[in-house]
Amino acid sequence: MADRLPKRRHDRLVALDRRHLWHPFTQMKGWLEADPVVISEGSGIYLTDTRGNRYMDGISSMWCNVHGHRKAELDEALLAQSRRISHSTLLGFTNPPAAELGAALVRILPSGLNRIFYSDNGSTAVEVALKMAFQFWQHRGERRRTKFLSLNQAYHGDTLGAVAVGGIDSFHSTFEPILMKGFKGPSHYCYRCELSLDYPQCGLACADRVIEMLEQHGDEIAAVILEPLIQGAGGMITAPPGHLRKIYEACRRLDVLLILDEIATGFGRTGRMFACEHEGVQPDIMCISKGLTGGYLPLAVTAATDRIFSAFLGEFRDLKTFFHGHTYTGNPLACSVALASLKLYEQDRILENLQPKVTLFSERLSRLSAHRHVGQARHAGLMAGIELVRDQKTRRPYDWEEARGWAVCNEALRKGLILRPLGNVVVLMPPLCINLEELYTMLDIVENAIETALPSS
Repeated sequence: MADRLPKRRHDRLVALDRRHLWHPFTQMKGWLEADPVVISEGSGIYLTDTRGNRYMDGISSMWCNVHGHRKAELDEALLAQSRRISHSTLLGFTNPPAAELGAALVRILPSGLNRIFYSDNGSTAVEVALKMAFQFWQHRGERRRTKFLSLNQAYHGDTLGAVAVGGIDSFHSTFEPILMKGFKGPSHYCYRCELSLDYPQCGLACADRVIEMLEQHGDEIAAVILEPLIQGAGGMITAPPGHLRKIYEACRRLDVLLILDEIATGFGRTGRMFACEHEGVQPDIMCISKGLTGGYLPLAVTAATDRIFSAFLGEFRDLKTFFHGHTYTGNPLACSVALASLKLYEQDRILENLQPKVTLFSERLSRLSAHRHVGQARHAGLMAGIELVRDQKTRRPYDWEEARGWAVCNEALRKGLILRPLGNVVVLMPPLCINLEELYTMLDIVENAIETALPSS
């Protein structure tokens, strides 16, 4: 038990929250009836609530924390920049951290992504990418290219453009009447293949369907947008080897732009700095956020090639300007922390130290797959999804309303681990700084929580 706030203070915070706040992706009726956890402190991979309880942060505070909470180097970068200036606009001006971070990112991004456009979260990074791709073709005179091709089970954010290229019915179908129209290809969800095929005998038929759409409608498509290697919010759905590469090569052959959404997968989550590196893919546009500042401040980037950038150059009268921007674009505080975070990748040898953790992760998830209520425990690097099923042999799922994923996460919380489900899929995504002993303990808790909430006997 860590230090706790006085009960009166805790109760007041809960009362204020219930009276005034509206939480994201939360059914507020249930929230208002629950006894909430109020997080007040953090250190390393641990979070502490106002009652003094300490929890392991099993989801990296919504997939963004990398180096742990209260990392000294990031704290100092934030404080040092605040002594100079906290914010100035990037509209018509620049600032040292924004310029330096842009150069640092170009050095680590896939080859060709030389232009950095800042925004402040994943959804806005995707909106920027979609608008860039659309306007690129307009400037090129190919005015029929107004649509986007994305995948079923995709998630690219919650603003309307991002929702239009999403593919999760429970999140997105409500807004269908006000969304732009496009094309949807099948997900690479091998465990529940929507084409009713088996991998690897299928020969990546899901990718072939996407390529068929490109071949039939390429003159209408501005870009393909994908989450490389793993669809996050769709249920941690891992792609079979070669899937991304196959679509990438078709985009190159047919001259269709490729946008990669690395918001969740970037900055080492899959074992490499960016997921597309696993298959040697170089997109035209890439979106990054979440881990960019190590989980400290909102910051996002849409990176583009010189080919994209050059299409927007012209005289003032040509109206080729990219008319898009955000108040906090290139915020000096966020850029300073992001620079410090990138230095930590080298200083702490983050990527080099990942492999033993990924090996342990893989071994323990494989063991967990023997549980009769675990249909599949899949992962890419330290991103995992544990799909719970009523019957492992038939793959029969639990009904959504049974909230079995929440039952497991609530049990884990009682054991000192914060998780969050995606329906019947329990998500596990620890901070990359986690050590082997902590990771072993975390996986023990996950295993025990599943056994307690869904007994195998």
